[in-house]
Amino acid sequence: MSRFAYVNGRFVRHGEAAVHIEDRGYQLADGVYEVWAVFEGRLADAEGHFARLWRSLDELRIAHPMGEKALTCVLKEAVRRNHVRDGLVYLQVTRGVARRDHAFPNPAVPPSVVITAKSVDRKAAEAKAALGASVISLPENRWGRCDIKSVGLLPNALAKQAARERGAIEAWFVDDLGLVTEGASSNAWIVDSEGRLRTRDTQANILRGVTRSTLLEVIREAGLPISEQPFT
Repeated sequence: MSRFAYVNGRFVRHGEAAVHIEDRGYQLADGVYEVWAVFEGRLADAEGHFARLWRSLDELRIAHPMGEKALTCVLKEAVRRNHVRDGLVYLQVTRGVARRDHAFPNPAVPPSVVITAKSVDRKAAEAKAALGASVISLPENRWGRCDIKSVGLLPNALAKQAARERGAIEAWFVDDLGLVTEGASSNAWIVDSEGRLRTRDTQANILRGVTRSTLLEVIREAGLPISEQPFT
C-alpha cells in the first residue's frame, strides 16, 4: 500500500516527497514539530498538541502556516489517505526556504509544512511495554529551551543511540545537581519510596508533554498520590 505525505500544499507519494535544499529546517534546524497519536482514526489530545504547536512557533517567531481548522483538515486527510486507524501523524513546520544565512530571511518567506502518517501495531507495543524497558542515564547536554518542541534533536538522537548500544530502550538526562530532567523522547516518571507517582515540574528544562498533562489528569481523577518534584 502506497503512503502519502503532505508537502507545502499538496499530497505526494511518500517516496517522492522532498523539501528544498535551502529549507532552514534542513540547514539550520530552524523549525518545530508535533506528533499526534491516532486512535481509531481520531487525533488524540488534539487541543493540547495545537496549543503547544502555536506556542513553539511563537517562541521562535515562525509564522503560523494556516489556521487550526484548516490544519486539522489536512492532518485528518493525511490519516485518511494513509489508511491509519491506530498510529501516528507527524507535522513539521520550518521558517521556510531562503538563501543560507543565520539571521531570519528579510523579507520573510512562507513557512514550510510537511505531514506524514503511519500505522502502529498497538498490540505489539502493549506487549513490549508489559515486559518493561531498561534506561540509561546521561549528563544533560541539550540547549536551554527544551520547552520548545524544536527539530534540533541531535543530543536526543545521540542519547538514544547510546541507550541502544547498551541494550536499553531510553536515556534519561541528568542535570548538574544530579536530578533527572526527562528522557530523550519521553517524560520521566517514577514511583517513589512513599508510593507516589512522581515527575519533574515544567519549570525545569523539560518539554511540556501533552501526554504528560493528560496522564496527570487521569492520575488525579483516579485519586492516586502524585508529586511534581525532581528526583535523582
